[in-house]
Amino acid sequence: MEKSKEGMKAYYGITFLIGIGFFTMGLMDPLYDTYVPMFLSNYLSSDSLVGGIMGIDNIFAILLIPIISAVSDRTRTRIGRRMPYIIVLLPAAAVFFSLLPGAALKSLAFLIICIFFLNLFKQAVRGPVVALMPDIIPGEYRSEANGVINTMGGIAAIVGTVALAKLYDVKVRIPLFGDSIVPFTNGAAGSESTYIGKLPFVISALLVLLAVILLFVFVKEKKNPLNSEEEAATPIMKSLKLIFTAKDKSAFFILLSLLFWFIGYQGVLPWVGIYSKEFLGLSPGTAALSSGMVGIAYALCAIPSGIIAHRVGRKKAIRFSLVVIAVVMLLLFLHHPVTTALGLSHSAQYMSFWALLFIFGMFWVSIVTNSFPMLWQMATYTDMGIYTGLYYFFSQAAGIVAPILTGGLRDLFGDRIIFINAAVFMMIAFVMMGKVNKGEAESLAK
Repeated sequence: MEKSKEGMKAYYGITFLIGIGFFTMGLMDPLYDTYVPMFLSNYLSSDSLVGGIMGIDNIFAILLIPIISAVSDRTRTRIGRRMPYIIVLLPAAAVFFSLLPGAALKSLAFLIICIFFLNLFKQAVRGPVVALMPDIIPGEYRSEANGVINTMGGIAAIVGTVALAKLYDVKVRIPLFGDSIVPFTNGAAGSESTYIGKLPFVISALLVLLAVILLFVFVKEKKNPLNSEEEAATPIMKSLKLIFTAKDKSAFFILLSLLFWFIGYQGVLPWVGIYSKEFLGLSPGTAALSSGMVGIAYALCAIPSGIIAHRVGRKKAIRFSLVVIAVVMLLLFLHHPVTTALGLSHSAQYMSFWALLFIFGMFWVSIVTNSFPMLWQMATYTDMGIYTGLYYFFSQAAGIVAPILTGGLRDLFGDRIIFINAAVFMMIAFVMMGKVNKGEAESLAK
């Protein structure tokens, strides 16, 4: 055990630098999930339609992440096989991210165009960004390393939802973008006057550009340790066939499990901001702190979750976390009627709601931190991107299904049904994970 600890210490520095790439994703995602549904709701009265548009990113993820990840496996340039995609696609995503509020003020069509191109670039680059870590870090340390990277993502979520989101309500004049707060009084969906804030989106985009520069300067990819014959031995289609026709179905059941737990997760988080406004009476800037609680827990618990899983086993850590999240979802479902019946103050209501979301984030990060390394443990250098792409194919497939499913359920049964939906899918994932037999850190030595 002492040897393992010392071994991981040698990789913390480079893992932190690689995490800068993940930071960019964590910076944009919570702001996107919180405010874009609000922007769309200014034009659309149907939650199903809003959910369908919010699923665009997942459609791109399914189409692009597996392909770009696999292609990057075989890309060879002076700056590496992942970096060319990162330095081109991430800045492009940042530009369209900064345009979202202005587009929302112009028209629904312009907003959808910006959503389209943002997700085109962001999802294309996601696979190469994530595949950097397993390229460099040995398999036995990937839970701990993934914990570091997820901590970076959690810090970004905190910056986005706790710090930057508060700037949504701040009025200043931004060069090239005009006033940071602009009244919105049109749109077919409603009669209420509201406003749209630009500042957090502009600052986020600038931070993404800075992160790309740091990533390019300080992270140097390793050269392929295999010779060219070994590199060409496993083409993409053959790799996929080997994965799905293997006698041991562990990889397949991990993929199936993450499909279900992401349906649960994606069916909750995009609606938390709207839920916080409608049930807790929070302002748009403060409503973002609801998903921010998940990000705070994510940042605080990512590294410990990797260390704990290294000791008790990745599978046990994931299954335990799934059960806890299912219980938390049931408590969130009961939260509003119970706190209302008890006559709790407004602050007590939203603070207790945030506490439950914090617990949700604590155990959600354990699932994310340890599931990816289980898949990577089954991969080789030449197909690392393929396994990364498959992870995102299944997780983003869930992202397509979940917003439409929960949007429809909200239309039929009300806002609180999202929590019951999540609890059910977490328990289905729990059953699927019971069928996984490979992927533990010690399997590398067997």
